[in-house]
Amino acid sequence: MAQIHWVGTGLSSIPGLRRLIERGHAVTVWNRSLDKTRAAVGDLTDNIRPFTLDAVIADLAQGDVLISMLPVDWHTPMAKVCLNSGAHFVSSSYISPEMRALDGQAKTAGLSLVNEVGLDPGIDHIMAHWLVADYRASAGYNTKNDLSFISYCGGVPKYENPFRYKFSWSPLGVLKALRSPSRSIADFKEVNVARPWDAISSYTAPLKADEAFEVYPNRDSIPFMQEYHFDADWRVKQFVRGTLRLNGWTKAWDHVFKEVETLTGDAGEVRLREMSDQFWRDNSYDKGEPDRVILCVSLKAEVGDHTAYHKTYALDAHGNARGTAMAQLVSIPMSLAVEAVLNDEIAPGVSAAPSDPKLVARWMDTVGGIAQHVQVVDHKVD
Repeated sequence: MAQIHWVGTGLSSIPGLRRLIERGHAVTVWNRSLDKTRAAVGDLTDNIRPFTLDAVIADLAQGDVLISMLPVDWHTPMAKVCLNSGAHFVSSSYISPEMRALDGQAKTAGLSLVNEVGLDPGIDHIMAHWLVADYRASAGYNTKNDLSFISYCGGVPKYENPFRYKFSWSPLGVLKALRSPSRSIADFKEVNVARPWDAISSYTAPLKADEAFEVYPNRDSIPFMQEYHFDADWRVKQFVRGTLRLNGWTKAWDHVFKEVETLTGDAGEVRLREMSDQFWRDNSYDKGEPDRVILCVSLKAEVGDHTAYHKTYALDAHGNARGTAMAQLVSIPMSLAVEAVLNDEIAPGVSAAPSDPKLVARWMDTVGGIAQHVQVVDHKVD
């Protein structure tokens, strides 16, 4: 039996890890803090080992699968370790250029290096693949339509606080993301934004009851048109992948934006870490406090004033006794990716969340068992 090596047991790891063990897979759990790991999964397994790279390399065998829940700069080195050992690799992070460069080697070796299989990126990709396939099969499909695609995701507190946000892991990543530019499409034109707070808008999510949020573009959206199988000749009016926050977030964070904008160099990095530590002390979730995740992916096709197709895949999930909503929606899809790799359902090479209809259905069936609300909203067409 192939061995699964789950490396890292941070806050977003446990539900998916427990799922694999409970389903009878052979899992070795690697982490630096053994006490924390035993507290999290020690009731299910005693195959818990202290993490060092050398120890993992020594134990990794051909046909095994390694899941990296380590910081993002570890992923490519760990994927290279897998290639050298004849093992597959899974992570939830975006595919970096360095990871992409391993595609040819992985295909030659017959190994799957699977990334972007968490929540965002991950479930959002699955929803997008479903919508594009559904649109192609619809009566409204026409290559002359004007297409608008949006994907907004956010983790927010279920019980709102003055800061309009709470942290389920280190705030440092959120703070660094505030310094990142974005690229998207609006009114058929490329839009480049230097900082998120320069592009805040409002979005009404079609949940059980319509609910308004603040949203902004995140990272570079444009390459995902190809990932989602948009044809090159499609007329794209809008395409944006973005972040969703509670109303009032921009006002509550105004002082954060102003300070982050001034930070540069080594001193700036030190200050970011100080801010991160303070935010963790002041605005992290209390033990057992439920979080909330909202994810909406929408595709609309228009010709002139006529709407030919318009559907939104909407998800609303809350934390519960099985873990935070964020942890469940990140790690359980990763466990599905591991099983798909073991079943030879994901092709060799570097890949993101699958578009195969069978896997899309499996992912969304499982997600439906996690979320309190998930549905495809069929908007009015005329």
